[in-house]
Amino acid sequence: MRDGIDRYLKVEELLLKKSHFLFGPRQTGKTWLIREQLSRYKSYNLLQAKEFNRLNANPSLLSEEVFEGDEIVVIDEIQKIPKLLDEVHYLIEERGVNFLLTGSSARKLKRGAANLLGARARILNLHPFVSRELGEEFSLEQAMLIGLIPGIYFSDDPEKDLESYIRVYLQEEVAAEGLTRNLSAFGRFLEVAALCHAEEINFSNIASDAQVPRTTVIDYFQILTDTLIAYELKPWKGAKRKTVERAKFYFFDFGLVRKLQGLSEVVPKTPIYGKALESIIFQELRAYTDYHDVSELHYWRTYQKDEVDFIFDNRVGIEVKAKTNVQTSDLKGLAKLKEEGSIEKYYVVSMEQRKRVPRTHPFVTILPYREFLGMLWDGEL
Repeated sequence: MRDGIDRYLKVEELLLKKSHFLFGPRQTGKTWLIREQLSRYKSYNLLQAKEFNRLNANPSLLSEEVFEGDEIVVIDEIQKIPKLLDEVHYLIEERGVNFLLTGSSARKLKRGAANLLGARARILNLHPFVSRELGEEFSLEQAMLIGLIPGIYFSDDPEKDLESYIRVYLQEEVAAEGLTRNLSAFGRFLEVAALCHAEEINFSNIASDAQVPRTTVIDYFQILTDTLIAYELKPWKGAKRKTVERAKFYFFDFGLVRKLQGLSEVVPKTPIYGKALESIIFQELRAYTDYHDVSELHYWRTYQKDEVDFIFDNRVGIEVKAKTNVQTSDLKGLAKLKEEGSIEKYYVVSMEQRKRVPRTHPFVTILPYREFLGMLWDGEL
C-alpha cells in the first residue's frame, strides 16, 4: 500500500479496551495497518514459514513468550493455527493481555470449532479504501474501473493486478483452505455470480448458468460470504406492505465485478454505470456501518415492485441514480417508502451538480454523490 494514506479504522484505541478479531479480504491492508499503528507491540505473522512452523508444532510457546507487561499482542493470519486461540484465551484471562487477531476468513475457525473467545473479543471488518481515507485522491471513475482495493488502486498495472487477485483468490484462499475440490466449477460460478452483482439471489438460475447443482451454489455463496469476498444485503420489512424475502448480493469491490464480467470500461449513461455507482455507495455505507457499529444495512422491495436501494440504520432511505437530472418518476420508491411511516430521512444520491429539494417531493433531498459521501463520514445522515 502507498504510504501517506491514513486508514479510518484506529485499532490501537480499541485494543486498549478489549481484544479484537480483525477480518478482511486479502490486500485490504491488515498487515499494513499493523505496521503503521501497532509497530511498538509484540507481533506474530503466521504467513512467515519459520513463525508458523514453530508455533504450529508447539502452541504453548505463545504463553511462554507473552507476559503481563505485554499490553497488546498481534497475531496476523490467526486462521492458519486455530489451536493458538486456546493460548490466547488463557493469556486474556490470566495475564490481562489484549490481542489483535487478524485473518482473511473466519470460515476455517468456525468450521474447525475453534475457540472464538466468546465475549472476550469483538469482531472488526477491514474494508477497501473509502472516500474519506483517500480525500482528494478519491476518483469515482477510478473506483468504478479498478476498484478500491489498496494494493490495486495505486497500481501501475491494475488490470494485471486484478487478474492476479482473482487467480490468487482461487489458488490460495479457496484451494489452500480446502473450501472446494472443484476449482473449475467454482471459477465458472464466480463469473456467473459477477453478473448477479447487486441483484436478488436466485440459486436455481445461477446453478443452471454455472452448470453446478443448486446445493453447490448455496455452498459457494457461503464461501464468498465467509471469506468476505461478498455480502448479502437483507430486505427491510415495513409495517404496511409485504416485502420480498430474498437477499441481494454484492461483491466487496466493484473493480473485481467489472473484471469478472469481462468489461474493459464503465461507460456513463449505461446500465453498468448505474450499477457501478450503486456499488460504490454500497461499499461506503457498508464500511461505515462496520466502523461505527451502526444497525445492519438493508434494501426495500415490495411484491408490487416498489423499491429503495438502501435503508441505513433503520431510519434513512437512500436511492442511487446515476443521472445528472433526477426526474419525479425516480422518486416513486421513496414516496412509497414514506407511507410506511417509520423512516426519518430520504435521499437520492446522484450525478447532479447541486443539492436540491424537489417541489413535488419536499421530504426528499437530492444530493451530488460527493456531498452525500461527505455527510455520511461526517455522521450527518
